[in-house]
Formats: sequence, structure tokens, C-alpha cells
Amino acid sequence: MKIIECPRDAMQGLAGFIPTKSKIAYINQLLKVGFDTIDFGSFVSPKSIPQMRDTAEVLSGLQLSGSQSKLLTIVANLRGAQEAASAGGIHYLGFPLSLSETFQKRNTNRTIEQALVTVGEIQNLCINSHMQLVTYLSMSFGNPYDDPYHEGIVTSFVERLADMGICIISLADTIGVSDPQNITYLFNSLIPAFPKVEFGAHLHSHPSSVQEKIVAAYQAGCRRFDGALKGYGGCPMAEDKLVGNIPTEFLVACLGDLGERIVYNDEAMQAAMDMVPDIFSGRT
Repeated sequence: MKIIECPRDAMQGLAGFIPTKSKIAYINQLLKVGFDTIDFGSFVSPKSIPQMRDTAEVLSGLQLSGSQSKLLTIVANLRGAQEAASAGGIHYLGFPLSLSETFQKRNTNRTIEQALVTVGEIQNLCINSHMQLVTYLSMSFGNPYDDPYHEGIVTSFVERLADMGICIISLADTIGVSDPQNITYLFNSLIPAFPKVEFGAHLHSHPSSVQEKIVAAYQAGCRRFDGALKGYGGCPMAEDKLVGNIPTEFLVACLGDLGERIVYNDEAMQAAMDMVPDIFSGRT
């Protein structure tokens, strides 16, 4: 079981800039908890994501010694991937690949086919730099643009990525439209069909449907879950302001109820949660 804590996703859409020192202190506390991976920042254009313009500086302030957690950063092009690789200390590069042509253009200023070329370039860089590429398939459960969507499209994307040798693919519910039925169908279909791929769930959700989504993904075989403490973050495309990230504390409790033993430092987790109001409040 892998829990990926995503302060980057929680922070990136906030209008008020979180001071670099505050980011460093918060992520250093998260590094003490015992999460498998921390999605800590993104090497993207500061014009696109102003909140993440200090990612390199944040990285230089992280206390990685003694932590078993690995670092993941988001990149949107080869240049960002090269910057992340040269920075050192990063285990995973995450690339947002959308099933929606409209969203791909808005998110990375590329068509899907152009983005797939970039994925191939970043995959080669990862191999040569001893990192791994995590591809996030955004709009995996539908899109608001009336772009073509059905489960077969998801499978075709996974086939292309698997053929590139990409071994970690996270299905992203970008706008909170997943439900137990389509979650179950996709994971039940993909996990047996692609045994060399580790599938993850990056689910955005209204609070009322969080539990049923976690249960559906887990019972369908998913063992990689993204979350953010207190459920901060989400996609600005979601019409419902309550649609945000899965709260990590609820995710851990729910998986425990399902019989999954999650090993983490409870005191460190509580200390991180105590920091959340100061980090996030008043910055929306």
C-alpha cells in the first residue's frame, strides 16, 4: 500500500503566495510521517503556476536524511524535467496527460499527440537519470467539455503508455465525476490487463462521496492512493467548491477499516495537521 501526500496539489491553486520558509517547514514535517511519496512541487512556468515558482528553493531546504519518503515533482515539458533532474534528490517526475483534448491544451499548451511525444522524451530522461515517470491520466472518468470519452479510451491511453515502458499510471478524477461503478470498472479492467503497471487513484471528491470512492478503488485492487491533509486543493475546473482532494487522514482511517495496516508516525501526522490552518487559511 502506497500513500502519496500531495501538498503541491493542495497549494498550487491558492491565490495568496505561501512563503517559501512555510512550505519548507510543512514539507519537512510531512517527511517525518512515513508517507511513501511526497508530491512536493512542480518545475513549470511561474506564469502558469505562480505558487510553485520557488520549488527549487523549497527542495534545497528539505531535510531528506532519515526520511524514507520519496519525492515527486510535476513537470509539463522536457525543459522542466531536465531542471528537476539536475536539481537532484527527486525520485519521480509526474506528467499530466489528459484524455480530454481541450484540457490538455489548457493545461500544457499541447495537443494530446504532442503531449505523448513529450511523455516519451521525459521517459527517456527518467531512464537515463535513474528516476521514474508517473503519468497522471486526467479526466479519466469524464470531462466537462463534451470531448469524446468512454472506458475504451482510457484503455487505449494505458496501452500506449505501457508500450513506452511507463510503469506507474494514476487515474485522475480531475473534476470529481467518478463514482463507485466507473471506479470499479476501470480498475477491475486495467489491473489484470496490465500486470507490469502500478495503477494509482488521484480522486477529487465531494465530502459526501469520499468513502465510497476509496472503498471501490481498494476493492478493485488499487494499492496506490493520493491524498492531501484536510482535503485541500483540487481542480479549478470543478464547479463545486467542495470538490477537493481526498483528505489523507480520512483515507488512512478508511483503509484501516478495510483491514489495510498503514504504518506511519501518528505524532508527526498530527503535528503536520496542526500546521495546516496557518499554511492554507486566508490564501484562497
